[in-house]
Amino acid sequence: MEPRVIQSGPPPGARLGITEVQIHALVHGFYDKIRNDAVLGPIFEREITDWTPHLAKMCDFWSSVILMSGRYHGRPVPAHMKIAGLSPENFARWLELFRATAHETFTDEAAALLIDRAGRIAQSLEMMVALKNGEFPTRSAS
Repeated sequence: MEPRVIQSGPPPGARLGITEVQIHALVHGFYDKIRNDAVLGPIFEREITDWTPHLAKMCDFWSSVILMSGRYHGRPVPAHMKIAGLSPENFARWLELFRATAHETFTDEAAALLIDRAGRIAQSLEMMVALKNGEFPTRSAS
């Protein structure tokens, strides 16, 4: 029996012309927005003491998600589960800022790919946080 091939050809992001330089611009622009946001800024400032390694890790994360570079080796679920007080509104705001930054940085088609992946990630994290808090998630991040 032949092994099943999940994907052939270049990763979805590469097919759309997404580059590491653009991913860097997305991550840095997005977190600039986060840090200046009245709702999310205080949460991130409380959790992140040194932004340089965090931004590098997020570049690795998005490179792995979009270009399948394999550079990210973190564990996002446990990292988010330890943050007290995260709410569905926090995830919705995160996505709102991400969408805006993606549209500023990429073509419409590339932005749509990134926004789709971000929505799936946010939905998963939101569900895990809700379950940890003994809640049954009634809405999905979108």
